[in-house]
Amino acid sequence: MNVSRRTILKTGLVAGAAAATPGMAQGVVQTERWGVHELVFEGPRHGNPVVDVELAAVFKGAGRTIRVPGFYDGDGTYRIRFSPPEIGDWNWETESSASELARQRGSFACVAPSPGNHGPVRVSADGYHFTYADGTPFRQIGTTCYAWALQSDAKCAQTLATLKTAPFNKMRMLVTPNVAAVATDPFARTGRGPRDWDPARFDPAYFRRYEDRLIKLGQLGIEADVILFHPYDEKRGYNDMKRADDERYVRYCAARWGAYRHVWWSMANEYDIVKTKTVADWDHLFQVLVGADPHDRLRSIHNLNIYYDHRKPWITHASVQNGAAVLDDNRAAIHREFTLKPVIFDEVVYEGNSTQRWGNLTGEQMVERFWWGLIGGTYVGHSETYDPAQNADTSWLGQGGTLKGTSAPRLAFLKKIMEEGPVPGIDPIQHLWDYHLGGQPNAYYLKYFGAAAPTEWRVRLHSRKDAPKHRFRADIVDTWNMTVTPVPGEFAMQQIGDYDMGDPARPMIALPGKPWIAVRMVKI
Repeated sequence: MNVSRRTILKTGLVAGAAAATPGMAQGVVQTERWGVHELVFEGPRHGNPVVDVELAAVFKGAGRTIRVPGFYDGDGTYRIRFSPPEIGDWNWETESSASELARQRGSFACVAPSPGNHGPVRVSADGYHFTYADGTPFRQIGTTCYAWALQSDAKCAQTLATLKTAPFNKMRMLVTPNVAAVATDPFARTGRGPRDWDPARFDPAYFRRYEDRLIKLGQLGIEADVILFHPYDEKRGYNDMKRADDERYVRYCAARWGAYRHVWWSMANEYDIVKTKTVADWDHLFQVLVGADPHDRLRSIHNLNIYYDHRKPWITHASVQNGAAVLDDNRAAIHREFTLKPVIFDEVVYEGNSTQRWGNLTGEQMVERFWWGLIGGTYVGHSETYDPAQNADTSWLGQGGTLKGTSAPRLAFLKKIMEEGPVPGIDPIQHLWDYHLGGQPNAYYLKYFGAAAPTEWRVRLHSRKDAPKHRFRADIVDTWNMTVTPVPGEFAMQQIGDYDMGDPARPMIALPGKPWIAVRMVKI
């Protein structure tokens, strides 16, 4: 391995449920698959290295060639982070406009991933769900906590402690603040005014601090949905830069964090009310992001009033704000047909005591939206706006801390139901005919009743005449009290009419006559 004395190798760094230990076998540096192989160099300090110095490394291995951009981390330090996608030997060589950084060479061995490292989340083969790279299903139960990573060390630690026992496996989080925060300046200051900063000079300390929180989130097994832009900083103007500055910022974030396997990209929150950008501007920034991210992480953009066209090829999944879309499964399922991609309703109104219309759901209403989204073959996001002063900015939604609502345990129960279900996920079953069924035809069915409180259900499952008929077992699922009660006996399905099947000997299932009940039927 030919490595300059100015080059430091940092290997085996991972962001996920478990950390790997870097190893050496017969002098060969090892990095686990989907971990982070980091190269650290000393280089030019003069001028503005962010603008003046270009740096990348070309990695070759497993029959692939991947060019990975580097970034300047201050004090003459440059870094390149690469997450190897395949096991085997990899060689690398740097490219740079600075002679002392150019033509550095080295190699490493990519070894098997450690336990808990399932790789990055991808869109499943069917196009509507998510799986980790090793094929393990990813059942999204997300939350939003905009500026948690920008709070005090104590507040960040409190948020992480809360997440450690919470059901959430995805966190939406801003890079720049939208509410009061400790860390507020991602760019070098040029004066005392709120807009006295230089968009061409990043403050590495700000990004390192954010990165520390990002890594700790990954160590809990939580995906980080990193939101690059938002419309809530009129005071500072970080989201109103010129195009060249926006491009530089997107490239910098991609180079710093793209190698972490748990990172997702959200180009913007409520993109349509960022007044200084058009749809063409967002399209352009997506092109910049795609070009800057050789690891090809998941990409989305979030709306307020106007849906972005999620069918565009650079969008991997739809991130939607719509509170009414998950008041029944039909409206949720139609969104899949609009996008032909996975749909996450990242904002459906929040549980809380806010006086604002978007922050006062009861726990029951929050959980109901998750269940209707599930039956419709989509995914839903959570947050809380509980605060003694009814100030959403200082709640979980804005700053993190602790959870005060009642929905989280019920979402953990829902997650267990999802994990026991079909792979890769629940699909809507004849939603246009009001069956209110999700699952996999002729194998697995979930029937959800929401706020209704029926005392019985006539078992009618959609099935064509030529479909095989099986025996099923049934469970009554109390989604609020978190109980599963088996229905005694079996159901021997027969065709009923042209479109349904049922058991003529057992046409009905008795129900408890209270809300938030579901029935699960599984092929024996």
